[in-house]
Amino acid sequence: MGKFEYPDVRRDDTKIDNYHGQQIADPYQWLEDPDSEETKKFVDAQNDLSRPYIEACPVRKKLQERITEMWDYPKYGCPKKHGSCYYYFYNTGLQNQSVLYVQDSLEGEARVFLDPNKLSEDGTTSLRGTAFSEKGDIYAYGLSEKGSDWITIKFKNAPSGEDLPDVLKRVKFSSMAWTHDGKGLFYNSYPEQEGKSDGTETTSNLNQKLFYHRLGTDQSEDTLVVEFPDNPKWMIGAEVSDCGHYLVLAISQGCDPVNRLYFTDLRTLPDGINGLIPYVKVVDNFDAEYEYITNEGSLFTFKTNLKSPNYKLINIDFSKFEMENWSTLVEEHEKNVLEWSAIVNGNKLVLCYLQDVKNQLYVHGLSDGKRICQLPLEVGTVVGYSGKKKLTEIFYQFMSFLTPGIIYRCDMTTDQLEPKVFRDIKVKNFDFDKFTTEQVFYSSKDGTKIPMFLVHRKDIKKDGSNPVMLYGYGGFNIPISASFSVSRLVFLQHLGGVYAVANIRGGGEYGETWHKGGILGNKQNVFDDFQAAAKYLIENKYSSHNKITINGGSNGGLLVAACINQAPQLFGCAIAQVGVMDMLKFHKFTIGHAWTTDYGCSEKEEDFKWLIKYSPLHNIHEPEGDNQYPSTLLLTADHDDRVVPLHSLKFIAQLQHVAGRHEKQTNPLMIRVDTKSGHGAGKPTAKIIEELSDVYSFIYQSIGLQWSD
Repeated sequence: MGKFEYPDVRRDDTKIDNYHGQQIADPYQWLEDPDSEETKKFVDAQNDLSRPYIEACPVRKKLQERITEMWDYPKYGCPKKHGSCYYYFYNTGLQNQSVLYVQDSLEGEARVFLDPNKLSEDGTTSLRGTAFSEKGDIYAYGLSEKGSDWITIKFKNAPSGEDLPDVLKRVKFSSMAWTHDGKGLFYNSYPEQEGKSDGTETTSNLNQKLFYHRLGTDQSEDTLVVEFPDNPKWMIGAEVSDCGHYLVLAISQGCDPVNRLYFTDLRTLPDGINGLIPYVKVVDNFDAEYEYITNEGSLFTFKTNLKSPNYKLINIDFSKFEMENWSTLVEEHEKNVLEWSAIVNGNKLVLCYLQDVKNQLYVHGLSDGKRICQLPLEVGTVVGYSGKKKLTEIFYQFMSFLTPGIIYRCDMTTDQLEPKVFRDIKVKNFDFDKFTTEQVFYSSKDGTKIPMFLVHRKDIKKDGSNPVMLYGYGGFNIPISASFSVSRLVFLQHLGGVYAVANIRGGGEYGETWHKGGILGNKQNVFDDFQAAAKYLIENKYSSHNKITINGGSNGGLLVAACINQAPQLFGCAIAQVGVMDMLKFHKFTIGHAWTTDYGCSEKEEDFKWLIKYSPLHNIHEPEGDNQYPSTLLLTADHDDRVVPLHSLKFIAQLQHVAGRHEKQTNPLMIRVDTKSGHGAGKPTAKIIEELSDVYSFIYQSIGLQWSD
């Protein structure tokens, strides 16, 4: 490819931090200020480098047109009943944001209830969090601007859609829980902080509080009900019980699936909700997770991983909640993970399990926990569900790599439960019969068997010539199950690609054991698992190293960056989106402190020892032998207040300085910095298509793909 001329970037060699007696240079610390003129010039210079390279792709226009054409199909969400009406999200195809519709019955005519596309010209205002009141007559909804995690809560009358004047600001990572009298709701807010709070700041989010807002009053009059000033990192999840009598509090301090469990009987408050409320501590440590499912009077059902890494259901009587009185309702499965549970028709539990990264649905009785039946499901993922204790029907949405979506409805009052197809979502102009999904299991470095999905043409030639997009995440107990993506179909159909998802450790594919196998001091397992996936694809002739593109976002961006440092020879291209790159300082910015449960913290000497070994920013090296870095594209955005852009900016600056100036580094090392975008949630369709077109254009340019119609 020839050498690239990278921007001249100032290094400040006086910035040196001391970690437990070890001196660590931080020459690009100045890039931590997103508002400095120097940072803005750096971003412009980087975009001026990556933009022409991406736009030089001879099929970029074709890519964008084909992705747009295939994206243009109707997308539906599960109907949900509130009051006497049904509500569902619908996108005609290319609308920037999905629109919320209301209908009086499932057969009734649908009317627009809320159209987020009318809230901003460019579609960058999105819905984030919603809650109907118990009667279904008032709708609370959060609005995010430009992808930020900050939201503003507004209200509407339902089903008329008439706007109410109430506005709640400075809301982030919030509950929305109505009291059953419909007079108000509980929500979370952060205190005012110095400087701005628009999603472009890096200030740490601390001292979350729980407030009660009475409808029709100003936010300044809201009642502070729960706070923990001695524990500024604690976050407060709040839920009102199905009966409306209890406020259930789940207190977390990070991203680990563990929480403290407190409750308040709202009937016992002598003056109502008029100040800090007293609560009873059922569990006052962070040993396990307790997720409220339902209750019958004082007998509460929770999903928990207490001594059950694959999760189970337990009953706790809030009138005598000592642990010796707890009972198991549904035992933990020895292999399959209980992902979620819900209550419907008064006494039926719907349980969704993950078996080898494929969902299964069962119905159990609430009174005895016994299994009643299994609901039929193809191989794939349940991506949507609706149902309530007081309702008699459920809807659930199924998806797979080659199924855009099927919504089922099931009447839960009959003896024989028979789900019926309610909506079958179709994509035009694509022959699904020519493609297939297979699941393989390969061995990691330590012998652990790792599952991997492979999606490709049925007539694939195993001659090592196929381009592969290898995706991974590996963190925070999150399983990566089958999902549908039209841009992937374009890659499969027109670029002859294979799409691979490696279900590496650190995720939730096999419960808490799998998660713990890839966090803290075990984090190297995650990188080993991912590299072993690439080796499997090469050894089994799906591809060769120069045709493999690795891709991941957020914690997956860290994965990609760590792997190109550790094994650059295995990959031809790397796409790292909104990645965590500075493992020594991540905890200092916005909500980064919550990730120490997965990563550890450099302020502890033991944690520092493993972090410094893989931190992407601190392990960049010159090309060794014939092994240069693969073609690398980082992506970040100015309103990402989850993983702040400074991670990617510092990483690309160091990568270009150390590797990019070396005569053997002829592969491009670039970054694409977007504006009016955040970590990913709520991104408008137009921006998503533009970004995907850029990513595939970069891959096309870098590993020499061929377009075929």
